[in-house]
Parts: sequence; structure tokens; C-alpha cells
Amino acid sequence: MKAGEVMTILDNALRIGKGVTRYGKVAAYIPELAKKDKNKLGICLYTIDGDRFEVGNTEDRFTIQSIAKVMALCLALETFGAGFVFDHVGVEPSGEAFNSLVELDNRSNRPFNPMINSGAITVASMLEGRYSIEEMQKYMQDVCEDPEIAIDEAVFESEMATCARNKAIAYLLKSKQIIDNDVEESVTFYTQMCAMSVTARNLATFGLLLANDGIQLSTGKRLISSQTVRMVQTIMLTCGMYDGSGEFALKTGIPTKSGVGGGLLSVAQKKMGIGIYGPSLDEKGNCIAGCELLGYISEAFHLHIFDQTEWKVE
Repeated sequence: MKAGEVMTILDNALRIGKGVTRYGKVAAYIPELAKKDKNKLGICLYTIDGDRFEVGNTEDRFTIQSIAKVMALCLALETFGAGFVFDHVGVEPSGEAFNSLVELDNRSNRPFNPMINSGAITVASMLEGRYSIEEMQKYMQDVCEDPEIAIDEAVFESEMATCARNKAIAYLLKSKQIIDNDVEESVTFYTQMCAMSVTARNLATFGLLLANDGIQLSTGKRLISSQTVRMVQTIMLTCGMYDGSGEFALKTGIPTKSGVGGGLLSVAQKKMGIGIYGPSLDEKGNCIAGCELLGYISEAFHLHIFDQTEWKVE
């Protein structure tokens, strides 16, 4: 496929995405996020051959929110090992909303997976006992290749003022002896992670790292082990889009993680990383434009995990 054809497809994808933004809403339950322009949309596509394609609002900064769960899981697996992590957090789709307490309270003695809030708070509690938030920030800067990633203090304060539900989840985790650390400190660490400010370019760069088996394309250095990359991508595919994960996987076949800040991180193994920004969300909390356009991109570029068609930019 020629580079010009790729850009034509991305322009079409942007148009398709903009066509559905009006049906979504910004994450108004976080006051600072309620101020975002729902019509913003940007797409970055970075390939393992070194090609970079961008359209739309790719330089706009927004808070990473739940996409930080992927980075936290990578660091936890590398630090503590899969055995320890998955003794505390499961790997099954919950079928519930991302901030649900139901499955933890009634159906399980551990969170269903690391991509919902109960699982992510558990992982954050592990990390908080070993790393400072400055070290977590540096890790995120490294995997995204952007030293400008930092906490958006306005969003952080807004989230801390409205995080009663996450605190309730954390105290339930504490009561079940799933987390050992101080609840307030664990929730603060988790919220600080989610309030890190990134761009669609950052997400595409991190996606490219995962697509390239954990090896940073720009330096040739391995930052994440192959085992961790495989596990994380698998969980992204099955659980990364909350209670819409199954439908999304069927439609696109691309491991993806969403955040209520409007970001989408997508990984096409051995092909590319994709970063999307669009703060207009569907009812499940996923970028409504991104979900629509990723279906189009997946078919156009043969990105479905079970599509064996060769794809390359010439």
C-alpha cells in the first residue's frame, strides 16, 4: 500500500469518526473533563517500519485516565512477576461497568481483571508500595518517549474531589485483604497515574513499543519482556473496552484500551501502534469516534488479529 493511500484511509477514518461524535458525551462526572471540546479528534498510526501517519488533533494534551492501567500492569508484571500479580487480580472479563463493585462484592474475592477500577487500584497499590509517583511518571515518559508527560493538577484535584466510589472500591479491597497498603495513599497514587497528560502521539508510540514485542524502535532497547507484552495485549483484547470488550473485539480484532479522557491505545502486533484522541464517549465510557473509525481502519489495513493478510507501506 502506498503512503498516499494510507493518508486517504486515515482522512476517511477521521471523517467517519467526526460523523458520530455528536452522539457521545464528555466525561462530565469529572468536572475538569466536562470542559473538553467533544468535537476534537486525532489519529496517529506508527508502523514498525518507521512510518508515521497523523491526522486531526494529534498534538492536543489530555489526561490518560484508564490507559494508565496498561502501563501500570506492564510495570507490575516486570517488577513482581505474573504469579504474584494474578494471585491478586484475575484475567476474566467482568461484564460490568468499569467502576462496578458488584462483581467484587458478590461474585469474587479478587477483582476480575486489571482493566477495571478494582483491579487497577489493586495493581496501583502494589506499585505504590515499591515506587514513588515520580518514578511511575518517569516510566510513562520512557515508554511514550516524551519527557513532558506530567500530572495535570487541575484534573487530579477534580478527580480527588469526586472519587468517593473509587475509595469505596479500595476500602472493599482492603476489607477482603486484597490490598495491604494504606487505602488513601493507594487511591491517590492511582488517581495521579490517571491524571498524567499525554497526546495521541504518545499513545501511538507506546502502542508501537508493544507491537514491536517490547523493543523500542528508536533505540533498539528492550523495555518490556516478550512475556509481559503477550499477556498485556491479551488482556487488552478481552477486557480493555470495559463491558463493550467482546463486541469491540469482534468488530476490530485489535487489542485496545480506552480512557474516559478520550484516548484509545491500540496495538496491531508486528504492524503498528495506534493512538486516538476524541473526548466524546459512548455509554460505556469509550471514545465513540475511535470505536467507529477503528472498525474501518481494521478492515482497510487488515489489522484484525485473525486476519492473515500481509500489510506493508511501500
